[in-house]
Amino acid sequence: MKSFKTDLLNVQIHDSRALMGAAAAKDIKACLLALMQEKDKVNVIFAAAPSQNEVLAALAADKEIPWNRVNAFHMDEYIGLAAGAPQAFGNFLREHIFGLVDMASVQYIDATAPDAVAECVRYSEILKEYPVDVVVMGIGENGHIAFNDPPVADFCDPYLVKPVELDEVCRTQQVHDGCFAALSDVPKTAITLTVPALLAGKHLFCIVPAATKAEAVRATLQGEIGEHCPATALRRHASAVLYLDPDSSALL
Repeated sequence: MKSFKTDLLNVQIHDSRALMGAAAAKDIKACLLALMQEKDKVNVIFAAAPSQNEVLAALAADKEIPWNRVNAFHMDEYIGLAAGAPQAFGNFLREHIFGLVDMASVQYIDATAPDAVAECVRYSEILKEYPVDVVVMGIGENGHIAFNDPPVADFCDPYLVKPVELDEVCRTQQVHDGCFAALSDVPKTAITLTVPALLAGKHLFCIVPAATKAEAVRATLQGEIGEHCPATALRRHASAVLYLDPDSSALL
């Protein structure tokens, strides 16, 4: 494992995707247990994507984590998918972790809400009630974090949650990930936690495997900080770790 810092961001490059996921899960567990020494419940936001499979599997299998002291959230959701759609991020997280452990609570963004703006307001109020302790996240092929694609990302966003239009690179990634068969099947709009909402977390753990993310990783670590690559905002966070594998780090 190689490690270094870029600005404030800690970076780890692991020898395989499996080792990367295991290391991230170990660090997340240690962080949760430490926080639980200070407070009764810990508030955690989870990303939903195939890139998170290894870390979510390791966390869900860990019997030493007192999940009944974790309030769980997810960071984005498509607008307009049917309640049972497997592509819905709430359903993904239910399958990979929320339904596998005994959480204190799980707060879902409602993909079927008839009024997306009202749903954003509702979820924002919940986040205010449960300030974020930990964020488990990834980076998109266009450098997005959550669904803050470059055209809509705002490092000074006044909102915690907002509806957004998804750019074509983001939508194409969903096809690359095997979540949809064709670009035409991918929703064009979504609800997302904003960049400030994510960076409000006390501790960020960003897990980014695969060759398809190599260019985004290079831009995140070697480019200028700005909304053109939303993930560059991680370099300003006082407690953030980026976990990479040989493929995602290949262009560094």
